Amino acid sequence: MTKNSLYDIEKQVQELANKINASSKLLPTYGYSKDYGHPHIEVDNLGLLHYVVVERGQELDRKTTDKLDDLLYWIFANVTFSMSCDYELKNRIEDKDCRRIMFEKQEELLGQLNDTWRQKENEEHKSILKTHPFDDIAGLRATYCGQLRKQGLSEKEIDELAYAKYPEN
Repeated sequence: MTKNSLYDIEKQVQELANKINASSKLLPTYGYSKDYGHPHIEVDNLGLLHYVVVERGQELDRKTTDKLDDLLYWIFANVTFSMSCDYELKNRIEDKDCRRIMFEKQEELLGQLNDTWRQKENEEHKSILKTHPFDDIAGLRATYCGQLRKQGLSEKEIDELAYAKYPEN
């Protein structure tokens, strides 16, 4: 197992980030946590690589690998997800499930870095859609629910009216 230094990892991450114009604010920290759900990278004495997310002092997620490629994928799956969310907000189509734009953009960005990562993320998206299929009118339904809520209707009445007007696919 090759031991990667935090400096070497940071350098590689920055090179990849430059390829997709990723903001440095989206990149992890190295060797320390900023907290607030911002990921950081650790390398232990055995050379294992850790992708860690801490929120309010509590560790929420820790992924460990001995493969630099896995670590880089985890980093850029997160970075490109944030970038694709921003892209979707700027390019929203009211009657389309926002994930259609987000998933496509995320896969495009990952593909610019590594086609295997793009394929891996595509499989993740397919898995999500098996249990949570696209719902192109969810945004319209949510807006309508907000309007009904302002009228003081109960949540049960809101659901009944909203799903009658905008049924699920």
